Amino acid sequence: MSCQETQDLIHGYFDGELDLVRSLEMERHLRDCQACSQAHQNYQALRSAITTGSLYFKSPVGLQRRIQSSMRKAIKAETRRRMWSWRWLSAGAALAVLALLTWSFLLLLTRPSANDLLTQEVISGHVRSLMATHLTDVSSSDQHTVKPWFNGRLDFSPPVKDLTDRGFPLVGGRLDYLSNRPVAALVYRRQQHFINLFICPATSDPDGEKRTVTRQGYHLIHWTAEGMTYWAVSDLNVGELQEFVRILQNQTAPPPPN
Repeated sequence: MSCQETQDLIHGYFDGELDLVRSLEMERHLRDCQACSQAHQNYQALRSAITTGSLYFKSPVGLQRRIQSSMRKAIKAETRRRMWSWRWLSAGAALAVLALLTWSFLLLLTRPSANDLLTQEVISGHVRSLMATHLTDVSSSDQHTVKPWFNGRLDFSPPVKDLTDRGFPLVGGRLDYLSNRPVAALVYRRQQHFINLFICPATSDPDGEKRTVTRQGYHLIHWTAEGMTYWAVSDLNVGELQEFVRILQNQTAPPPPN
């Protein structure tokens, strides 16, 4: 990918609108090109300043519903008005307005949700770790080596469990970046398959139900517990990945009260 292509696609990359192949090409170019990497950092700083500053506007609850209702009313009003004026031209004009409003409506409905964008980020982080030979920053099967490594590198302490005796040995850990914040990434192995377990403090729903997603041949399981949110992602079959999550949840669950 050239620098010109990178500049043309960088906004789509930031908005999560590129497919997986293009996203990986962008990441490789940004890693190798200092100028484009600096531009990428500038955009990151700008986005951070906007989303955390006083200018950031969060749309109110129910905005989409009100927009949809207004669009339906506008379509009906425009259709009635066109029917009673210049009949020979009204059909074409009304259809044009209807098409424009329908296109706007569909664009609003098909925009990726925050969950969809985060899911794509998690899968891209997993694929990137395998392709860029950056699976771990600290390589060890000892949880007492991996857990302290995160001290001073994150503003939280991720729970680290070695599941070797359950068939999922710990490989190591690394720092990663999801949803504009650093997160812990623990790496486990099942035969020849790697599992990336991303962990960060939960912002809501402290004990949420598990959610399983399959995207581009990868399975992802997301849940929250004990103030932490987890994403487990792998090309391992979904049954064994669910088994990994069950074992991990049992290992990290607090002991029952006496």
